Amino acid sequence: MKDTRTWEIILVLLLLAVLAGFGATTAGFLDFYNLSDSTFNYSEKALIALPMALVIIAGEIDISVAATVALTSVMMGLAKNAGAGTGMIVLVGLGSGALCGALNGVLVTRFALPSIVVTIGTLSLYRGAALVILGDGAITGYPQALSTIGNGYVGDLIGLPALQIPIEFAIFALAAAVFGVVLHKTVWGRRIYAIGANPIASRFSGIPVNRYRLVLFIVIGIMAGLASVLLTGRIGSTRPNIAMGWELDAITMVILGGVNINGGSGSLLGVVLAIFVLGMFTFGLQMSNV
Repeated sequence: MKDTRTWEIILVLLLLAVLAGFGATTAGFLDFYNLSDSTFNYSEKALIALPMALVIIAGEIDISVAATVALTSVMMGLAKNAGAGTGMIVLVGLGSGALCGALNGVLVTRFALPSIVVTIGTLSLYRGAALVILGDGAITGYPQALSTIGNGYVGDLIGLPALQIPIEFAIFALAAAVFGVVLHKTVWGRRIYAIGANPIASRFSGIPVNRYRLVLFIVIGIMAGLASVLLTGRIGSTRPNIAMGWELDAITMVILGGVNINGGSGSLLGVVLAIFVLGMFTFGLQMSNV
């Protein structure tokens, strides 16, 4: 715990250094509205990083999350073409993500396969399925309500136009609070740490290790589906190559946040701080035309 707190302090200092450095050298960097809009660039990846942290703490990993985003977006596109409304499109996205995660979880828990091997395989499966279904085509014409979710602001929804906080970022902040409480304040969280530290001892302690692992894979699939909903709404189209490379971005956020890649330790606060450090640094480089 002491090492975790030390790393969190280091991340806070890094974040302050990024803000101070770019604020002093880049005009407009510290403008509230610019900082607010910059969250569009990383909120969707951050939503994937939150459950990824829990999966890695539990001693597993999911390399297929970006491919899950692509496949769920294709499923939403097919639902839209079939005449589904916004609500059904969102449900299709979340449900498709849950099914992708469940397949990963079943292969890991029922067949005792290493999660990195399983998810590398399903990465190819999910991305390949998206390519087979769409080819080099795209699906557009999504409902305006979906675009509002991906591009809108909280202030516009509640009648306070001055409150220009992106809906995507508000969803991420809420999700971060929920995941933080679950990981650090509940029995579930303590058991996730125990499973990552020593799964054999956890089994002998009466913890249903495989059940927890299965649920974690389903949860990360659902969150990938949610990220897909937001991304599809934001760009207004579905293509099989969307979210390419996001799995590495999400894992980078988690590891930079101080989560042990071997499992058993880490904090969600560290992951959130790492998300802001990477997000602000990338935004600063963009503002500097790098």
